[in-house]
Amino acid sequence: MLDALEVESNTLHYHLDELVDVGLVENRKRKEPDSEGLYSCYRATSLGEGVLTHGVRELMREEWELLETYSE
Repeated sequence: MLDALEVESNTLHYHLDELVDVGLVENRKRKEPDSEGLYSCYRATSLGEGVLTHGVRELMREEWELLETYSE
């Protein structure tokens, strides 16, 4: 898979870990090795899904509307 992405493994994991840190992606690590060893499974969180589906601008607009509603 990394060959298809044309990205070094350490670069990919660095960026995935950054996305985990901000809550857009979650990482589930396999506890016991199988025939291929240990591995991690990354997937989008609900916030990450929202960003992928609606984009950052739409989510920020919704947040500002909620902020205005509760500030009144």
